[in-house]
Amino acid sequence: MALAVHFHDQTQPTHDSSLRDEALEGFAASPKHISPKFFYDRRGSELFEQICLQPEYYVTRTEEKILANAANEILEIAGPQTDLIELGSGASRKVRLLLEGLRPVSYLGIDISEDFLLTSTQRLAADYPWLDVHAACADFSDELKLPDDFQLHHPLVFFPGSSIGNFTPLEARKLLGHLHEILPPGGGLLIGVDLVKDRSVLEAAYNDRAHVTAAFNLNLLQRIRQELDSDIDPSRFTHKAFFNEQDSRIEMHLVSREAQDVTIEGQRFHFDAGESLHTENSYKYTLQSFAELAHSAGFDCSGQWTDAQDLFSVHYLQRRP
Repeated sequence: MALAVHFHDQTQPTHDSSLRDEALEGFAASPKHISPKFFYDRRGSELFEQICLQPEYYVTRTEEKILANAANEILEIAGPQTDLIELGSGASRKVRLLLEGLRPVSYLGIDISEDFLLTSTQRLAADYPWLDVHAACADFSDELKLPDDFQLHHPLVFFPGSSIGNFTPLEARKLLGHLHEILPPGGGLLIGVDLVKDRSVLEAAYNDRAHVTAAFNLNLLQRIRQELDSDIDPSRFTHKAFFNEQDSRIEMHLVSREAQDVTIEGQRFHFDAGESLHTENSYKYTLQSFAELAHSAGFDCSGQWTDAQDLFSVHYLQRRP
C-alpha cells in the first residue's frame, strides 16, 4: 500500500514535449547544447546516485560532513517549527541530516524525475511517520510555484549538492531572486556551493575511473532515442569534461566520434568529427563571490561553513525585507 505522501504534479508542459522542444532547438544551435535538467530520468537519477559514491567525487561526502558538523548551528539559526522545502531532492539522503534535529512541521520534496521523487518521499514518510510529507514533480529552473495546500509558516529551502552551479551566474541570480519573492521576510535558504580549487581535483571528479559520469552523460542521448523519434546512437559519441578557468566552470560535452547526421522528430542535424553537444556547466565560486551574488538577490548570509580543505561550502541565507 502506498504511504501517505501528498503528490503534486506541476510539470508544465509535459516532460516529453519539453524534451522535444529543447532538443530540436539545442541541436539546431551553434554551438549545439541542451539543458542538464534532462539528465534526470529514472536511469539518469540512478546513475547520479552512483556518481555520488565514486572516490573522485568529493561533493556529496564533503557536503554531508559539513552539514553534520554544523548541524547545531544550523538548527539554532533556523529555529523551531520550520516548513522544509528541498529543491532537486533526488534520493533525499542529505536532508536526513536535518530532519531529526529540525523536526519540521512539513516537508516538500521538489524534483523533475517523478518516479525517483515518489520512491524517495515514500521512504521518508515511512522512516519519519510524524512528518507531513509532500512531493511536487516540477522544474524549479522555471518559475517555481508552491502547491496551494502547502502552507508556509516558517519556511527553510534546502538546495544541496551545488546544483546552483548548473546555472550561469545571471541565471543563478534570477533563481535566487525568485526564491526571494516566494519566501517571507526572514525565510531561510540553506544552500551547497562548490568552491574554486585545483584543476586536477575538479577534472577528476567529472572523469571518474569507473566511467559512471560518462554513462550519466551518454544516458541523455539514450533518453532522446527512447522518448523521441530519433536514430541518435550514443555509441558514436564520447564523454568529455574539463575545467574552463576563464569562466570558473566545469563543462561537460558529448563529442561526436565521426562526421554523422542524426534525426530527431523528422529533423536532421549534422555533426562534424569532434563537434560537441554541450550538456552541462558547473560553476565554481569563492566564498566572497557567492556571498555577493546572494546579497544582490536580496539575501544576507547568517552562516557559512566549509571543510578543512576548502573543497565545498554550505551557506545559510536569510531573506531581507
